Amino acid sequence: MNLVQIEACDGRLLHCIATSQTQHTSSASEITDPRRNPVNMPADLNGYWKMISNNNFEDYLKALDVNVAIRKIATLLKPDKDIVHDGEHIVIKTLSTFKNYNMDFYVGKEFEEDLAGVDDRKCMTTIAWEGDKLVCVQKGEIEGRGWTHWVEGDELHLELRAGGAVCKQVFKKS
Repeated sequence: MNLVQIEACDGRLLHCIATSQTQHTSSASEITDPRRNPVNMPADLNGYWKMISNNNFEDYLKALDVNVAIRKIATLLKPDKDIVHDGEHIVIKTLSTFKNYNMDFYVGKEFEEDLAGVDDRKCMTTIAWEGDKLVCVQKGEIEGRGWTHWVEGDELHLELRAGGAVCKQVFKKS
């Protein structure tokens, strides 16, 4: 049995392959696909996640001043999350039958976020790792707005905050 290791310049282990006497060559996707090889990330949020619970979502939407018709539709939805991240670049897609929302950002870099798919506002957003949690702060019209993502086992947790309201969502990896 041979052990083949691929290391970064700083010595971090990027990929490890156990092979038998027959030579095994990894495909480029096995080495570079962030879903298979999360490098240097505090937590692995990569994957496709299906919602299993959504608590206090309507109060969260009220705090965002979303109109009652949209709130009623939104509370019936069970959106999925498709998350891909490679180092500090992260893409979070929230997918539903009503609306999709894509968030493409770099950790630690403030950017203007257009929330047209949510409450039609713009805000200055910064997302950073705090331990194993990905924490977002959205500065704008709504006080205390932001969210936190973290993983427990095969569940992705999302806490949404706005104007004193807190919504807790849980997703299961599929």
